Amino acid sequence: MCTRYWMEKSPEIEEIVEEMGRSPLVHKWRQTSRVKDYGEMYPTDVVPVIAPNKSTDRAVFPMKWGYMGKSLLLNARTETAAQKPTFKEDWQKRRCIVPASWYFEWEHRLGNDGKKHIGNKYMIQPKEATVTWICGLYRIEDGMPHFVILTREPGEEIRFIHDRMPLIMPEKLINEWIRPDVKPEELLPYALADMIYEKAVN
Repeated sequence: MCTRYWMEKSPEIEEIVEEMGRSPLVHKWRQTSRVKDYGEMYPTDVVPVIAPNKSTDRAVFPMKWGYMGKSLLLNARTETAAQKPTFKEDWQKRRCIVPASWYFEWEHRLGNDGKKHIGNKYMIQPKEATVTWICGLYRIEDGMPHFVILTREPGEEIRFIHDRMPLIMPEKLINEWIRPDVKPEELLPYALADMIYEKAVN
């Protein structure tokens, strides 16, 4: 988790997508990767991500989902990112926001055999929200930006689906989250956990 999310064509998302389209990085990415703006987003897709520019102002960049290495890393645990060598520096200095309409999760049920079984696919988003502002980390690999999504323990309403969920900020704290001079630990108490969900049509 989290390995899929959806971008709906809404006014807020359209503005973000349009800004990504103006980035010169889009043309570079298209030589090697799939750049996507709407629909279901998959690992290794290049998607719109909010991060600070060189002047530390909020901007939108095309970034590839996943840290590339011996194995593809898609997520980082919020509880341990500050200590793990792979994520420590990014946690402190390179944080981003991944805009989504909602994210997907597959139900993990414990069967009679004692093993976890994959069940229904769910669409999940914060209550009374039109955009899901997912927290992430980013770094530069071979001159191009890559990101991972931060995860945490789930809210009570969706605990039956999965034991993890993305770290999600309210819109008013997006700019604070991406600022390199802000301590991310101070924002964690404001993360959203009150979710709504429905079964997704496969």
